[in-house]
Amino acid sequence: MESGVIFNIQKFSVNDGPGIRTTVFLKGCPLRCLWCHNPESNRVQKEILFTPAKCVGCGACVKNCPQGGHKIDETGHAYDRTDCTGCGACAKECYPGALELAGKDQTVEEVLKEVMKDEIFYKNSGGGMTVSGGEPLAQPAFTTALLKAAKEKGLHTAMETCGFASAEVIRRVAEYTDLFLYDYKETDPALHKEYTGVDNIKILENLQLLADLGANIILRCPIIPGYNDRPDHFRGIAETANKIGAKEIHVEPYHPLGKGKSEALGRDYALGDLSFPPEEEVKGWMETIQNQTAILVRKA
Repeated sequence: MESGVIFNIQKFSVNDGPGIRTTVFLKGCPLRCLWCHNPESNRVQKEILFTPAKCVGCGACVKNCPQGGHKIDETGHAYDRTDCTGCGACAKECYPGALELAGKDQTVEEVLKEVMKDEIFYKNSGGGMTVSGGEPLAQPAFTTALLKAAKEKGLHTAMETCGFASAEVIRRVAEYTDLFLYDYKETDPALHKEYTGVDNIKILENLQLLADLGANIILRCPIIPGYNDRPDHFRGIAETANKIGAKEIHVEPYHPLGKGKSEALGRDYALGDLSFPPEEEVKGWMETIQNQTAILVRKA
């Protein structure tokens, strides 16, 4: 049975497709978006998140880390990630939750067993299973096998994706995916590369491929103040949605929830102290897009 690296299975999701859903979050992503709100998903490898404010100095991590990565003295708790293997032994013994392991090996069978526990809610609400990340196509064999197994159980399937994969992989997963929640992050290719680490050429090609295959597509558009909140990008969203016949356009206003996670991973957060945009500003973005398309625009 195919296995993958999962960092969360979220029950009762209501924003990741129709009805009540279970969303399976996979580790690994080829993009490095400046605003990423799940930085623990960037790498496929298991990682430790460390929140010093939660540490009570019990020393359990010091005793259990096989790599000797933790030291606690009168100055506090020092964590050296250099030799960390992501085994999770320290996090397992950290009862205050200062140390958390992001990533767990699971088979398709194990994940589907958990997903199917809420089958009655899917049937009563028109819900199902959504795969997200990270980027689920960064683990293509596992994602394909999981979607196929879910369809064999009669579940509605959805995938949240940035679309950065080979055309072959896109064709393969399309066979088992009822709905694509397709990220549209930036219209300008150069800015797309500046903001995410890759240009959008392959992403747009795969978006058109899915449209040609007759896939159901919702465009998901993160809007970041000072970055892509521009008239030309709003026009690009509407034109792209019109071209591919998107079912809906979902505007995702920036939120800074990735900052704390980045710090817990020992990484810098690129957007600093950028905060939530005012609601009136968000409404203005949506109206600008809606004025250029008949496709429903709503806040994600």
